[in-house]
Amino acid sequence: MAAVADDVTVLHGGVVVTMDSGFRVFRDGAVVVARDRIVAVGHSADILLFYPRAAWKVDLAGRILLPGFINTHVHTSQQLARGIADDVDLMTWLHGRIWPYESHMTEEDSYVSTLLCGIELIRSGVTCFAEAGGQYVSEMARAVELLGLRACLTKSIMDCGEGLPPNWSSCSTDDCIQSQKDLYEKHNNTADGRIRIWFGLRQIMNATDRLLLETRDAAQKLNTGIHMHIAEIPYENQLVMQTKGIDHGTVTYLEKIDFLRSNLLAAHSVWLNTAEIEHFLKSEVKVSHCPASAMRMLGFAPIREMLDSGVCVSLGTDGAPSNNRMSIVDEMYLACLINKGREAYITGTTNPTVLPAETVLKMATINGAKAVLWDNEIGSLAVGKKADMVIANPFTWSMVPMHDCIANIVYCMRTENIESVMCNGRWIMRDKKIVNLNEEEVIASAGKRASDLLARAGINLPNRMNYV
Repeated sequence: MAAVADDVTVLHGGVVVTMDSGFRVFRDGAVVVARDRIVAVGHSADILLFYPRAAWKVDLAGRILLPGFINTHVHTSQQLARGIADDVDLMTWLHGRIWPYESHMTEEDSYVSTLLCGIELIRSGVTCFAEAGGQYVSEMARAVELLGLRACLTKSIMDCGEGLPPNWSSCSTDDCIQSQKDLYEKHNNTADGRIRIWFGLRQIMNATDRLLLETRDAAQKLNTGIHMHIAEIPYENQLVMQTKGIDHGTVTYLEKIDFLRSNLLAAHSVWLNTAEIEHFLKSEVKVSHCPASAMRMLGFAPIREMLDSGVCVSLGTDGAPSNNRMSIVDEMYLACLINKGREAYITGTTNPTVLPAETVLKMATINGAKAVLWDNEIGSLAVGKKADMVIANPFTWSMVPMHDCIANIVYCMRTENIESVMCNGRWIMRDKKIVNLNEEEVIASAGKRASDLLARAGINLPNRMNYV
């Protein structure tokens, strides 16, 4: 007997890339959504036969249906700072530009910044992101709820270190821990379950051992994650070696104090040695690889070695001042190319098989879901999982011809190919139109606020050219 479902949506007639355990791709596939869940995946003919009276039928007409992409390292509060820290070293970037900028933000600045960032995330096919840390998590949550996205939100926490703005340096360890517990109580599992609150540590240079260990314990007790920048630059490792008396750097020290856990998301992790990769593997630490950001300021991360060892590596964009492009589509392309180039550089011979397209697509989907501790519900198109999906149009100059679907997605697809995005069973972008807000109004507000914020922070950008 054919199923009758008034609240069912059937998306059919498309190339369905499931990213499920069998990595199945249906050439003429269909996915059925009921409320916020996927209830069937299969061949179009079978699905349409079983759901003849579905309330909504969407003919994909050969388009690609994918799991929503997961961006595992984003600074939503930095979106208004796009372009203020180009072509500078990391410490100048941090102490001279970003911290003055962030410390002068208002709550409304954070809200508008998150909206602007969210628009760009949605347009690149992202349905879930991991916030790397800002000051006004409640405003992030307000924006995420409106946008319709899924997110792990985090407050940026620091209780020591040089160069901190005055209004940050007064935060005690107790305040740092308690503020995060309060945010968890207020916002965790809100917005129809789309928002989770994580604990955040900016970096080891701004964290006492007490903050590290109490954050570890509090996050474990609440069964949530920890997001932390780890082993970004050589200076970080050198400082840790000098101050902590160990033989390498951050990861070695975190292992020594028993900080590493399976709920830790390590951002960047560029400067690791072989033993430290093994520490990550043993403790099931997840890594967010941000190719564009790393190549701007940090260096070549040992991604191939991590993946070969079994470490879960996902993809992130970082913030707008680190990357300028908040597109996970671009990051997939860069991840393939950069890591092939790195292999040639370190081995002296080319190896085009390093980080093949299917591996990178996995990093942007199911590995991303594992990194944000949500793989039981997102990351693949499978029965019982949340309906977080992306429709991409391959019939454009950038993707035609499509001999190999997976290769085309990673090497040829552009943000412009993303047509529609569904999160939690609801369209948040339909036919390239953002559904839940007025995009033009957000852009106009963001431009005005960014200029005012830069003036308040006293940041003077260099005159690169002879403007007249």
